[in-house]
Formats: sequence, C-alpha cells, structure tokens
Amino acid sequence: MYEKEELVKRLYTQKGIDPLESIAYEKRNSKILGRDGNVKFELKDVEVPSFWSQMATDVITEKYMMKKGVPNTGREIGAKQVVHRISHTIRTRGEEMCYFASKEEAETFEAELSFMMINQIGAFNSPVWFNVGHFQEYGIKGDGKHNYYYNPKTDSLEKVANTYEFPQCSACFIQAVPDDLEGMMDLQKSEVMLFKGGSGTGTNFSKIRGAGEKLSSGGKSSGLLSFLRGYDAWAGVIKSGGTTRRAAKMVIVDIDHPEIEEFINLKSKEENVIRALVSQGYSTDFEGEAYQHAWGQNANNSVRVTDKFMQAVVNNGKWITIERKSGNASKEYDAQYLWEQICKSAWGSGDPGLQFDTTINKWHTCKESGKINASNPCSEYMFLDDSACNLASLNLMKFLNEDGTFDSEKFIHASKTFLLAQEIIVDMSSYPSKKIAENSHNYRALGLGFANLGTLLMTLGLPYDSEEGRGIAAGICALMTGAAYSQSAKIAEQKGAFQGYEKNKESMLNVMAMHNDSLKDIKIVKGFESLLQNAKKSWNEAIELGKKKGYRNSQTTLLAPTGTIGFIMDCDTTGIEPDYSLVKTKKLAGGGHVYILNQNVPNALQKLGYGKKQRDEILNYIFGKMSFSSKELSNEFNLFVSEAGLSEEDAKKAIEYVSKMKHWSDLTPGVSPKLLKEKGIDEQRINNLEIAINGHGFVEGAPSLKEEHYPVFDCADPTGGSKRFIAPMGHVKMLAACQPYLSGAISKTVNMPEDSTENDISNTYLESWKLGVKSIALYRNNSKVAQPLSSGNDSEKKNSKANSESDLESK
Repeated sequence: MYEKEELVKRLYTQKGIDPLESIAYEKRNSKILGRDGNVKFELKDVEVPSFWSQMATDVITEKYMMKKGVPNTGREIGAKQVVHRISHTIRTRGEEMCYFASKEEAETFEAELSFMMINQIGAFNSPVWFNVGHFQEYGIKGDGKHNYYYNPKTDSLEKVANTYEFPQCSACFIQAVPDDLEGMMDLQKSEVMLFKGGSGTGTNFSKIRGAGEKLSSGGKSSGLLSFLRGYDAWAGVIKSGGTTRRAAKMVIVDIDHPEIEEFINLKSKEENVIRALVSQGYSTDFEGEAYQHAWGQNANNSVRVTDKFMQAVVNNGKWITIERKSGNASKEYDAQYLWEQICKSAWGSGDPGLQFDTTINKWHTCKESGKINASNPCSEYMFLDDSACNLASLNLMKFLNEDGTFDSEKFIHASKTFLLAQEIIVDMSSYPSKKIAENSHNYRALGLGFANLGTLLMTLGLPYDSEEGRGIAAGICALMTGAAYSQSAKIAEQKGAFQGYEKNKESMLNVMAMHNDSLKDIKIVKGFESLLQNAKKSWNEAIELGKKKGYRNSQTTLLAPTGTIGFIMDCDTTGIEPDYSLVKTKKLAGGGHVYILNQNVPNALQKLGYGKKQRDEILNYIFGKMSFSSKELSNEFNLFVSEAGLSEEDAKKAIEYVSKMKHWSDLTPGVSPKLLKEKGIDEQRINNLEIAINGHGFVEGAPSLKEEHYPVFDCADPTGGSKRFIAPMGHVKMLAACQPYLSGAISKTVNMPEDSTENDISNTYLESWKLGVKSIALYRNNSKVAQPLSSGNDSEKKNSKANSESDLESK
C-alpha cells in the first residue's frame, strides 16, 4: 500500500504536534440581529480561535456547525470540532483509496490541512463544511434514496444507502435537459436535491422547443418560458443546505433559440412588476411580498453568444433563430436589435449576463467528449453537461510576507495540498444522478481558486485598476494553476489519468500549451519577479509530467465568488473582486444585517509611508470612531456627542440609545437617524453624530492623504458623497488579465454607476468579448429594488448596490 512518492510534505506543522491544539481558543456568544433588533440566531459559549473575528464566529456557528446527532453535546460547539471532522474524514478516506505513500504522509496531510483551515489560509466550498464527516465522526445515518456514488470494490456506480456516509460535497453542478417531459421532470427533481444539499446548478435550456413548435402528439409546445416558470417556483421553495440561503441556479439560453427575445427581457419586465408592487406598499426585500409575486427571480440568467453572432452585431448583419425540433428558420432579426435588447434589459435588471461560447470551447480540455454548453450559477465552472465540481479557495493575504513580498513556496504548498484534498473528495462524494456521478468519476474536474485579491493589492499600495495590479493577479493565477496541474500529473503517475484523458489527450495537451504560451504576456511589477519565475517553473513541470502520464483532473482551477467562505477566512474582499466599499452593510439571507469595515486600510497606509499620527487621522476620517474597539464605547461616546455639537439634553437621549448596544456591529446601520429623530434630536445634529461615529466611508478630503494615493482605495461603489469608483473597464481588464491562466472561468460582477447608459453597457460587453473573457455579468447601481449588499454610509437610502450573484452564492 505504501510504496509511492509522497504528494504532500510538512511546511506549517511539526510531527507529533496537533495543529488544532497549538493555538489559543476562546468562548464567545454568537448572535445575529435583524434590523428590527430581534434576534435571528443565537448560540452561547462557541469555542473559536482567539484571532477569528466575530463575523467568522457567526458564520461557522450559524451556517456550518452540525445542529443535531453529535454524541455528548447534541450539536457541534466549536471551530476545532468542525475542522477535525472535515480534515480527518478526508484523510481517512484518502488512506482507504490509497493516495498516500505511508501512514506518516497521511498524518502529514491531515496536519497540514487542519493547520491551513483553522488558521484561515484556505477553505472548502460550503457543501464540504455542511456535509463531510457526520457519519465518520459521529455515526449519524440517513436514507440516501436519490444520490449515486462510485464503489471502488465493485468498480460501479451505486445508489447511496446512507447519505451521511457519502455526502454531497460539490458546490457546482451543470445539468442537461432534454426536449421531453419526463427528462424535464427528472431535472426538476435533481435540482431540488442539489438545493437541499447546499449546492448550485446551471442548465442550458436551449433544447426545449419554443412556444408554438409542433409536438409529436400533434399539438403545439407551450414553450421554453412556461417550463422556466415551473423550475423557478421550486427554486423559490427550497432553501440551500436546509438553511436560510436561497437556491443557487443559472439559466442559459442560446442566442438562436426561438424565444430568445422573450428570455432576454424576462428579468427587466418582472423588475417593473416589482416596482409597481413596491409603489403600492409591498415589501422590497428578496424574501418579501413584491418579489414573491414576480417570477424568474431565483436564477441568474445568461445568453450564450457565438463569435458568429458577435460579428453580425459588429457588422450590422442579420441573425436567424432556429426551431429546435425541425431545424427550420424561426425568425430573422437584425443582430443589432437583439444586442440592444440584451443591453437594455441588463441596464434595467442586471440580467442577462453573457457567455462567449466560441471562447469557452476554444479552451476546452475535453473537446472529444462533447461541447461545453453551460455553467454553474456564478459562471466560474464550465464543463461537460451532467458534471460537478468541488471548490476550495486560498486566502491571498496569508501569503504576504512582512516585507511585502509574496511567499510562492507557501502558496505552491497550499495549492497542492488543497488540490489533493479536492481530488480525494471526488470519490468520497455522492451525486444527484447516475450520469453526474459517472462524469465526476471519469473527468474529476476541480475548482481551486483564491480570495482577497482586492485586499492584497490595496495592502501593497497598488490600485486594483492598474497594470501593476493586473500583473500580480495574472502571476498568482498562473502560479496556482501551474502548481495544481503539476500535482495532478503526480497523482496521475500513481493513480492513473482521468478516464476520459486518452480520448482527449490531444486537445488537453494543446490547451496546456496555450496556458504556458500565455505566460509571456504577464507584465510583473518590480519586486515580484520570483512570482513569475516560479509560475514558469511550475508550468514546465506540469507539462513535462503531463506528457508522460497525463493528468488526474480534466480541470483544476477557477475563481469563485467565495462569499460565505470568504467571511470564515476573514477576507475583506471576495474572489477576484475589489472591495465593494470601504464601509458596507450586508443583508443576511435569513434576515438581519452585518456591518463590515475594511480592516486592511491601515496596512495600505503604512505601506504608502504614512506615520502613525497621519494614519490615525485618515482612519478617523474614513471610519469615524467605529475604528475603535467595542470596549471603548462608554469612554468614547461622550467625545462623540461633544464633537457632534449636541446639547446636554440631546446628548443624554443619544447616549441612552447607544448604551443599549452591546457591540459595534450592533450599531448597524450606525446610529439610526430614524430612531434618533423619534427621540427628538435635530436632523443636522444627527448627521454630525453619524459622521463622528461612522466616518465618511471614503478617502477624498482625508487629512494628510495625498491625492496620488486615492486610487489605491478605490472601490466598486462610490460610497456616500464620494465620486471615486473603479471604472467598468477596470473590472473587465482584470478579468482579461487572469482568464488565460485558469482552467475554468471567473465569477466576477462588473459594477457600473447608476448613471451608466445602455451604450455604456454595450461597450462593456463588447470589449469583454474582444479581450477574450469567457463570461461576464454586470450590475448597474440601483437597477434592482432589492439587493443584498449596500454601502454602509448609504444604508438609509434605498439599497445602494450589490454584486448580482451575492445572494445566490453557494460557495
């Protein structure tokens, strides 16, 4: 069993020392309040690492801790318990499947993985946190009924008897749908089971006949949109992972479908319905009455466009839609007309996004096995129909050395360790259909990615929208993917290449060469030369090893949204995104809000050369006294009211209100003007008080801060009175810089100011295609009535803005 080269070595840990016992823990209370002040969730005496934030504590407690069936305690009560459940289970299953060269290597793997998880260096997608290890660690059992898994003893796919023994671990699914009623109902069933397990799914629905097309029975089809309405209704019923998160779903339709015009305008028309209902007093929340009366709101919508269509748009050509069954022409359009409809609808609702079919399939590693037709809900996983992908993300800030250099050695180690863990997860999991289980086993697609890029660049004193920033991002992507494929090739030496490899050998090696050739386009910033050197070294190794034995995985990397797992790693920014705003309020899907401050602004100011006194002045201007710890509340508030110019009577009223708060995050959204008005405090004085406590939320006008450094702190949204934000093309260029160095695609919202025009959206979409981006979604400020994320200092306005996928995020 143990006669193999080791796939993982110690870097963070020492033999004989349990990394879960080598850090300090403390017990905290986890409580999430709604805006109305009522408790939405509460658990006392939760044991977490002392360096974890309250946000990370609340996420693991409310989202990921097993709430029943745990011996002795009844439920999980600490982070150490959760991490051990996951890492030990993956280790033992890895041993059973002969991944390790020795018992010692298995112990090394578990120790390194545990260290990285508990120290917030990396995290798996939510279904792993939700589902892994409940049977192995606690003996919990449950009827499988529906899911399939690969049984190595029989070399066959079998139905799961105990769903906790072979859990659903993948976040991302792509499912096909045929043009027949039975197949459409089978998709509905598997979608529901995926939502229940905490995962998301995407489907290209273009095979379904358009309205009025002939049926074999002699009747006429009710059409694509009629079936989409049914799917949407079920997605609105099922809560993801059995919790309060909404189902994650992607609906894709090809540009030549007979009902494409109706699909393009679906979301914008329904958004008008919602506005009309809101004007009559209905609730604006996603879970509220207005959205319950509209349909199509439980999915992200995307249109699949080919280079042929895009050329027709550019050249003012014609475009013909095609009947699905007969193959006959359905309707002729001016391509420019359909394009204008896409841009108009996206302007009004944020949907549809675009997926560039020709580019996607150009980079497809398994062309002989079929075309890539669809993606997962956030568009980062793109592969064969009826396939799945488990995700993991690395926290980039954990690889930044004190001298401002990037630790490539640690990053390679983390990439390879998580890649190995993800590979083990493939066959210890179950899947909602036999076909998905088969493709997952045969192709073994993985999604390793990262989070906190926006924070990393800000900390380095580099603007997100800069050549230097894009060069570092591209270098990190190249290093990660090179290390991942190198590890995949080493696993293939021991376990064999994925079963679909020989059939696709030529196309896969061609794509590997395309990745490698693209390294010449990376423009690395001075001081980060080793990042690019190590990336080239990793790619040389990956290609050399791959030519000999192939690869264990058809795909290895992508960039996911990392919303929830980003919080558990205390990341200020998610995935590839810049910070949304320096101060922001996030709606929780189950109710309530959390107030989030960018914690790395002080590091950026220090990197830019500002002394302590200057940093304190700037921080006070941006964040106000919110930048002080909660322990200073009683001492500092008297100063607050003094600075705000309140009378003694008004100050007494304000102090009475604020003294009831137990933590700074409870001040969401700051000192509520509405509540203070009810106490009779003058509006101007309230505004002064809010600025004193919450700050301005932006950098313009901050004392001591040089204007040349303003771009370093630019965010996606122009907060409060700020006029600065990252231009839409700044987002697009970042996508284009990173895309050539990833197996999959990138979940990325291009944020646009409220006054953006349909022409601005057209230009953004068009440039994305020209720059080789695989897919793109955008969000124009205030284009939706409800949205999950808003700028903190804009919290009394109608919600300011959001990443369109944030509330659907299933990672």
